[in-house]
Amino acid sequence: MLSYRPGDSLAHRLDPRTKLLCQAAFALAAFAHTTPRGLAALTGVAGLFLASGRVSPIRAVRGYLPALPFLVAGPLVATVGVDLRGWTVGLDSGAAAGPLLASYRVLLILLVSATYLETTPVRDSRAAIQRLVPGKPGRLLGVGVALVFRFVPLLRADLGRVRDASRARLGTERPLRDRMQVVAAAGLRRAFGRADRLALALRARCFAWNPTLPALRFGRSDALGLGVAGALAASALL
Repeated sequence: MLSYRPGDSLAHRLDPRTKLLCQAAFALAAFAHTTPRGLAALTGVAGLFLASGRVSPIRAVRGYLPALPFLVAGPLVATVGVDLRGWTVGLDSGAAAGPLLASYRVLLILLVSATYLETTPVRDSRAAIQRLVPGKPGRLLGVGVALVFRFVPLLRADLGRVRDASRARLGTERPLRDRMQVVAAAGLRRAFGRADRLALALRARCFAWNPTLPALRFGRSDALGLGVAGALAASALL
């Protein structure tokens, strides 16, 4: 699971607002340049993003393993053509070109997002969102993002422990449907238990809508980041 890793890389030193703008600009450029040549150029840009945060591409891809089957399924489904009148199935490799480029475009956006996740503390993300979105909507959005960043890794770890316990008890010998029921039921019980404990902890700590968040300041490194965001946005619009 991708999560914040302390460090002193260039991406770590950037203001979270700068990194959010870079992500948005990259996504805009990815949806504007849909040709193989354009995506090849954006692949190099994505590699620079990963290098700026010292994020391993392999670790970034592993962090998005649950989404990879959906990215692969699109091109595979597009190659299969079904004629309902004749009940025939055919393969058309040319039809997979568009979905394949679309899936690769989404993968590049996810890799850039991995740099943000591994170089930005949760508190800084919440502070950036609440400053970009004013008022109570921004506070609600900031709280939601902070809770998701902290809660999802715990849920995935719980599911991993449930699977390990099932394997230790020869759960692999049971039918797939039974294994799925066991893991899903145990995962839901743990999720609801964590949610109850989280609610109790928030009340015990007098949870407030407007806590004291870390101060955010643009530095010299942010000039480079803003320049990259501006260049990506300009390439998409022009």
